[in-house]
Amino acid sequence: MNDLTIKEAQKRVDDWIRTYGVRYFSELTNMAILTEEVGELARVISRTYGEQSFKDSDKNRNIGDEMADVMWVLMCLANQTGVDLTDAFEKNMKKKTERDSERHKNNEKL
Repeated sequence: MNDLTIKEAQKRVDDWIRTYGVRYFSELTNMAILTEEVGELARVISRTYGEQSFKDSDKNRNIGDEMADVMWVLMCLANQTGVDLTDAFEKNMKKKTERDSERHKNNEKL
């Protein structure tokens, strides 16, 4: 396996949409789909690590696959709205580091 950059993944999603998907769903539709996919991931996590038991329909679900579904739709939204997720991630990491560099270290709860 090769290491895939976020930029490459965004391009692959865009290429797939243009080749197989005809067009992007609207941003609003994709936001609803993202919410649905996060819910499916939450369901698998709650049944794997929480107290709920698996239903027969949940047993073939895979945490990695559900996370990839979330990433897919997020990348669709990023592509549609002109967001470079690599750049956004780097800026977000910088913000978190500047804001929280000592916060968690000094949290007595941790």
